[in-house]
Amino acid sequence: MDTTDIRQFGVLINGDVKPVVTGSYFQSINPSTGEPFAQIADATVEDMQSAIRAARSAFDSGRWSKLPLAERGKYLVTIAQLIRTYAKELADLETRDTGKTTKQTTFIDVPTCADTFEYFGKIKTEMDRRINPVPSTVKSVTDHEPIGVVGCIIPWNYPLIMAGWKMAPALAAGNTVIFKPSSTASVSIMRLAQLIEEAHLPSGVVNIISSQNHDVGNELIKSPDVNMISFTGGTETGQHIIRLSADTTKKLSLELGGKSPNIVFADCDFEAALGGTMSAIFMNHRRCNNCFTITD
Repeated sequence: MDTTDIRQFGVLINGDVKPVVTGSYFQSINPSTGEPFAQIADATVEDMQSAIRAARSAFDSGRWSKLPLAERGKYLVTIAQLIRTYAKELADLETRDTGKTTKQTTFIDVPTCADTFEYFGKIKTEMDRRINPVPSTVKSVTDHEPIGVVGCIIPWNYPLIMAGWKMAPALAAGNTVIFKPSSTASVSIMRLAQLIEEAHLPSGVVNIISSQNHDVGNELIKSPDVNMISFTGGTETGQHIIRLSADTTKKLSLELGGKSPNIVFADCDFEAALGGTMSAIFMNHRRCNNCFTITD
């Protein structure tokens, strides 16, 4: 194996992509060959603490949350444009890292990520103050305010798509973000970190940390300087997050353990329903359970 072909990826902290404090890396294995093709910076608790301080400072200073929505949106649109510019490279990295087909990463994963950043970059009135009509003499008003520092943790199966789903709305709302991908599928996300650095967001607004050490994720969850955790993954891990976040009473968004249940009605187009269900459950090439309820 020619190790000169193995790329190295650093973490994104406070606006800069760089190695971790120990200089350590872990390998990413191409499942089609069983060979390593990339090295990912293996962050420590100290690195995570640096990311948390950066995100906290960026939020508390107001240099992101106090920007007008349209100004924040311009940065998100720039990220979308960079994703499209490097779409082929990102698709190749996600294919080599996760074992997906090139067709799926090219036509689903990368475009969805770019489209999500662009969509939230172009919203205009969704966060405007709203006067609520109420049958009373009181005045009811809805104001949208950012939560603060949001920690995002994702599994292996859709790295780029979930990066868009979690980061873009949080950023559009004025929050700062610390994003932690799965150590089994980090490569496309760490390349995205380089593109986000290129987009020149204010320092500390987006921080991306990769690590094989569970204590690093625990530090993100426990920190009193983190206001919310958005997690997608297994139920047991979600329960662990609930326990760790209890002392700081964080807001939580947890997508746990469900596996695509379907209700198929008797008057449906059965072939269409079957095809859609099979695609939804098996498109990502993993064995898993499914649940059908067919009504009479």
